[in-house]
Amino acid sequence: MKRYPFAYDASQSFVQQASDWIADVFYEVLPEVGFEVRDEQIYMAFQLERAFADKKTIFAEAGVGTGKTLVYLLYSIFYARHTRKPAIIACADESLIEQLVKPEGDIAKLAKHLNLTIDARLGKSQDQYLCVKKLGEVRNPNDETQVFQQIYSQLPEFVEKYEALQAFYPYGDRREYAHLNDEQWREINWDTFQDCFVCDKRHRCGQTLSREHYRKSADLIICSHDFYMEHVWTYEGRKREGQLPLLPEHCAVVFDEGHLLENAAQKALTYKLNHEVFEEIIIRLLKGEVRESFALVVEEAISQSEALFKLLRKQSKSVIGSDRKEINYNPLLVREVNRFRDLIATIEDELVFESELYTLDMYQLKIVEEHLEMIQLALALFKQSDQLIAWVMEDTVGLTLVIMPRLVKEVLNERVFTQKMPIVFSSATLSIDGSFDYVADNLGIESYLSFSVPSPHDYENQMKFIAPRLNENFTIADKMQLVVRLLQETEGRALILFPSKEEMRQFKQDILQYDACKDMRFGFEGDQEISYLISAFQNDEQSVLCAVTLWEGLDIPGPSLSNVIIWSLPFPPNDPVFSARRKASQSAFEEVDLPYMLLRLRQGMGRLIRSKDDRGIVAILSLELYENEVVRKKVQEILPNGVEWNETF
Repeated sequence: MKRYPFAYDASQSFVQQASDWIADVFYEVLPEVGFEVRDEQIYMAFQLERAFADKKTIFAEAGVGTGKTLVYLLYSIFYARHTRKPAIIACADESLIEQLVKPEGDIAKLAKHLNLTIDARLGKSQDQYLCVKKLGEVRNPNDETQVFQQIYSQLPEFVEKYEALQAFYPYGDRREYAHLNDEQWREINWDTFQDCFVCDKRHRCGQTLSREHYRKSADLIICSHDFYMEHVWTYEGRKREGQLPLLPEHCAVVFDEGHLLENAAQKALTYKLNHEVFEEIIIRLLKGEVRESFALVVEEAISQSEALFKLLRKQSKSVIGSDRKEINYNPLLVREVNRFRDLIATIEDELVFESELYTLDMYQLKIVEEHLEMIQLALALFKQSDQLIAWVMEDTVGLTLVIMPRLVKEVLNERVFTQKMPIVFSSATLSIDGSFDYVADNLGIESYLSFSVPSPHDYENQMKFIAPRLNENFTIADKMQLVVRLLQETEGRALILFPSKEEMRQFKQDILQYDACKDMRFGFEGDQEISYLISAFQNDEQSVLCAVTLWEGLDIPGPSLSNVIIWSLPFPPNDPVFSARRKASQSAFEEVDLPYMLLRLRQGMGRLIRSKDDRGIVAILSLELYENEVVRKKVQEILPNGVEWNETF
């Protein structure tokens, strides 16, 4: 593979030479093969030159259609080759990383038209891989569906045979099981309660083998925000355990849809506690010869854990529109948490003495110590409830306590943004009223570069906007009739965006009653693997895709997406995370609900026009637009220039 497509002079600035060549690409090379020259794209290229030359963080706010992906890919590829370390491209979620490497994606375009060989590999999150242990537990030869038994029978032979593995053989990726819905996948995928240290399939696991593969990328490693943040938070812990970090040393990071990074950072710092898992791990300490007093403390901790989770079940309540249950904080709950913490601290102290007796398996002891340390860190947050966001969830492993710190800016500043390397935030929505300070402050970024360029699209002639006037007496049936009319208008070819899974599920049931749509093909997020659904939607022109998480990043130019129907305004849910943010604000609606909704709405509307040839409709079906003057005015303000507000078709 040729290192650079230009003659490199080692006595001159590499970034300047790369920038000159990239300018030639956009001015001359790409236009010759049919690409449109965009001034906004070229401007962005020169702005990124500063970030790579000075190794600084930059907010690159570029409107839809500026071609920002091609710009940051080119800089990242050649900077990686110059430093001989891969660059990281972190996308908002797993579906978007697949879009970058699809056959018609931007990486393939650059490779083809610039005659480049680009080494781009996917670093997927752990939960995107099959867990052989869980599969073995749930497979049932007598099950009529035979779904899991068939997957088990198709595993590579080396999974069960202990022979030398001669070459990389990828398996177990979520994408390979596109026919499974999300609920089926959760029964067999990796989750946070899997103890990989003691798994006898650990070195024959698809996740482990894939990690070895992507770590060797020469140019790009493409992952999700969640995975990158998981790498950051577990970096020191994995080193202490003698493991490699999730990602190798890298030269630069691009956060595509960077406005979503704070959510990923909070998620990665989240702790999950489960009584059954705690009991299974802590009881390992009793398998050796231990002092009776130590055994009694362990048994007391198990009893206290069980009592605590019984109390949590009583002190929590369901939240409409969320699978998270809100916790009722009170003195009794705090007392039980503190008692559990004290018992864990006692066990940790006793382990120092027990380990010196050499009666415990040292490998098992290390695993237990790490787990106890995690529990202490999590429960310590209860000391300052104003810095804590917590909830409980019910799933296949029972009741789980989830604990999240409210602020992550200090940790991000220390571990990410003080590193001397180029960090690019790329999105169409990064600033608020022209300022990037809000995002920068939330992420702990003290010094940064920034720029904004508008979209080059002619929205006045490309987009029709409809906000049907709904009165206070309208029903779901009325809204369904509007959706049916909109689908008929474009003969399918629509993306329907829902703020919650519950609303999408209800729509899925209701649409069956409408004969006008009986011949339309609908795809619903969660029914199959998401990138498979997106590909099917793009290739089946008259189909309809219904989704909850595709407000950002979905890039489908052409007639397949000619209609974006927004079921209702995407205000944040009433779950514990946003409840905590509301309580911490001076004015919850103005500071939390409205900014979140407007940001997501801008992203959702941006799914329609992806090229200069696209045409279509954006429709918002919301009563709030005519009940709340502030909401209507704010939505009008974010409409692209020239787009008129229509109340009728």
